Amino acid sequence: MKTFTATPADIDKKWILIDAEGVVLGRLASIVAMRLRGKHKPSFTPHMDMGDNVIIINADKVQMTGKKREENFYWHTGHPGGIKSRTKQQILEGAYPERVVLQAVKRMLPGGPLSRKQMTNLRIYAGAAHPHDAQSPEVLDVKSMNKKNTRS
Repeated sequence: MKTFTATPADIDKKWILIDAEGVVLGRLASIVAMRLRGKHKPSFTPHMDMGDNVIIINADKVQMTGKKREENFYWHTGHPGGIKSRTKQQILEGAYPERVVLQAVKRMLPGGPLSRKQMTNLRIYAGAAHPHDAQSPEVLDVKSMNKKNTRS
């Protein structure tokens, strides 16, 4: 018997809708990263894009435990002395609150060309509205998967 290796004809991509309201950020990011890679499927093949298309709504209402809201995100502009930082709280209250969830998921994936391709299957929206009703996404209730997913 040979080891199964998926081909592009074997890949079946679904659309998944996740409501991030009240869900702890790290737990949400790990579940989304697993879905993007396709590791939840029995036919998982590491070198193929097996993952589903994931839609995350209410990204601005994601929860964080402890003092993580006061921790900084750092980036560099490329110029001398160009290190910049903002707290997660400032980003969530700013113009692009979905960036906190985006960075959390991105950092849970391995680096490389395949992970960059898989990140194109992720759509994040700050509010409850999304333009993907035509794809009829399945709702994945991350809140009820584990009692620790929510923070009281």
